[in-house]
Amino acid sequence: MRAVVQRVTNSHVKVNNEIVGSIGKGFNVLLGVSSEDTKKDADYLAEKVVGLRIFDDAEGKTNLSIVDKIEEGNDMGMLIISQFTLYGDCRKGKRPSFINAAQPAEAEELYSYFVSRVKAMCPALKIETGIFRTDMEVSIVNDGPMTILLESKKTF
Repeated sequence: MRAVVQRVTNSHVKVNNEIVGSIGKGFNVLLGVSSEDTKKDADYLAEKVVGLRIFDDAEGKTNLSIVDKIEEGNDMGMLIISQFTLYGDCRKGKRPSFINAAQPAEAEELYSYFVSRVKAMCPALKIETGIFRTDMEVSIVNDGPMTILLESKKTF
């Protein structure tokens, strides 16, 4: 399982020109599921994302998690969007192969499970999502910019 986590000042996702998910300050998470992933991978990655310390503390060091920011009284959100293209492999040629991405039914189950785990870990966090298996238009205002790639299995 792969997640591209972007610290954002705001982010939203549109489907058919209609906003279906929107957050202010927080994380935009693009989540890819591989054919080898299990709930254990989703648990690991959800814990990693929720605990990721990429917000500044009082001294300007990236030392606070999204949970820490909520505990300080900040409204925080997480927009979680499925993105099978994170498993695009271009090592052979220039056209990506998506053979390592999970099949849609399996991917949707693990994506939904990931979202539920994040909600359970941090009930005060505003969670928004895209719509699985649709063409989505994602608008992101990256804060920093700060973008982190997380994986449940070491592949690089």
